[in-house]
Amino acid sequence: MSAATTREGTSGGLRERLSGVVSQLAAAGALIVVFVFLSFASPVFLTTDNLFNIGTQTAVVAVIAIGMTLVIITAGIDLSVGSVAALSGVLGVTLMVNAGLPPIVGIAGGILVGATCGLVNGLLVSFAGLNPFIATLGMLTVARGLVFITTGAVAVFGAPESFRLLGQGRIGPIPIPIIVILVVAVLGYVVLSRTKLGRYAYAMGSNPEAARLSGIPIKRYLTSVYVISGALAGLGGMIAASRVNSGQPNYGVGLELDVIAAAVIGGASLFGGQGTILGTLIGAFLIALIRNGAVLLNVDIFYQSVIIGVVIWIAVFWDQYRRRRLASASE
Repeated sequence: MSAATTREGTSGGLRERLSGVVSQLAAAGALIVVFVFLSFASPVFLTTDNLFNIGTQTAVVAVIAIGMTLVIITAGIDLSVGSVAALSGVLGVTLMVNAGLPPIVGIAGGILVGATCGLVNGLLVSFAGLNPFIATLGMLTVARGLVFITTGAVAVFGAPESFRLLGQGRIGPIPIPIIVILVVAVLGYVVLSRTKLGRYAYAMGSNPEAARLSGIPIKRYLTSVYVISGALAGLGGMIAASRVNSGQPNYGVGLELDVIAAAVIGGASLFGGQGTILGTLIGAFLIALIRNGAVLLNVDIFYQSVIIGVVIWIAVFWDQYRRRRLASASE
């Protein structure tokens, strides 16, 4: 490889990283603008209770979106997270109610259910060669069907009161869901920046053929990414179940849209190879602020969906625009 080629590749990588930083800054700027606007528009917004409520409400989307970010970085997608969260929540609560298991075991069981669904997704994508959209769309319907089969479409009640701690408890003044977000975010950052899985995820998303030729065991690591996504969907489902202290079979319908939106708004590219945990958290909190502000300002819930949809359009358009700019700059 010539020195000129090396310099070209280095400058191209630098341009791509700078472009990713710009995307995150744009999302952060939007977050700040919405935050400032709501601070003046509603006297309730800046209260401690409301801010902690935003963090608690964001927990499920943020946690699952971190797993989704890993998947999107590999140029994949996981449409099943909403149904998997519902299945995990229902079965985790069922373990506590019917088997009499303590909440910590029920929570672990729910996460294991999610990881198992993720494993199936990963095997279908990496070994069976199915398109991620098709594989996870199938899991979306399978998991939702299993939810209704196992519950008879009836909510599961009777979980121990201590189970409420995961979704409603506090450590000092800080709600436990916010602590969960921080722990998962730190672990996600470590995985992406300090492990082979993170490096290989970026490599697979940027150029899968080059990743294969360089000796990366793509099937193994791609499967691992989907397992992590499923496990975090399971954790999100258990947080949601804890908030109502029951397993709700109808939970999570459309949840995958908010999760994907959080990652994309935060700078993750649907074309793969780009995305960060910090950007995803910014996207998740931006969505949460929009929804919270809409409630405080008595904006119809349907308008909330329109606003978030427009934000997604802008984020994807920007991703395509900067990729075209990068491609033309490298020619």
